[in-house]
Amino acid sequence: MKRVAIYLRVSTDKQTTDNQRRELEAVAERSGWQVVKVFEDAGVSGAKGRDHRPGLDAMMKAVNAKEFNLVATWSVDRLGRSLTDLLTILQGLQDKGVDLFLHQQGLDTSTTAGKAMFQMLGVFAEFERGIIKERVNAGLARARANGVKLGRRRVKPSIEAEIVKLRAKGDGILKIGKKLGIGTSVVQRVFKEVPWKRRSAPSIP
Repeated sequence: MKRVAIYLRVSTDKQTTDNQRRELEAVAERSGWQVVKVFEDAGVSGAKGRDHRPGLDAMMKAVNAKEFNLVATWSVDRLGRSLTDLLTILQGLQDKGVDLFLHQQGLDTSTTAGKAMFQMLGVFAEFERGIIKERVNAGLARARANGVKLGRRRVKPSIEAEIVKLRAKGDGILKIGKKLGIGTSVVQRVFKEVPWKRRSAPSIP
């Protein structure tokens, strides 16, 4: 009986891994596999590396400890969108004699064909990501050409003035953010982008 770890991932907090888990557990039951671990990264982009994906990191540590002999995941893009990252993960599994099952692609890296197809799918996943990035950049360029202002909306001038006033009194960035109910990044931006306001705090109407 194969000892299996299931890896689940969704890109946003609005998505759920429930469907992935249910399908993979059903596959394990039909195949006579024993599910010994379930690892999950919820709300994490596949473009991020292992150091930003605690579920993946924990899984690879368990791989090194040889806690199971197969990893099952929903699809190749659940593991990652970078060919380099995908091949690094596959190499890490192979080094410890752990196979990989991809449900949507119906691939098992215990076979030669499965290994070859996994590498090809990684190429296409990276290609698709490149296309998406190009489309996003083209859309941003069109928006700029049409006069659309991009980026976060600035806070009201009165809030900026209050930030400066509180800073002049000696309040720290965290305290200012808490008092005004705004993020510390806003406070930092005000002092970075409008340095002349540091010298004098304008009165609040």
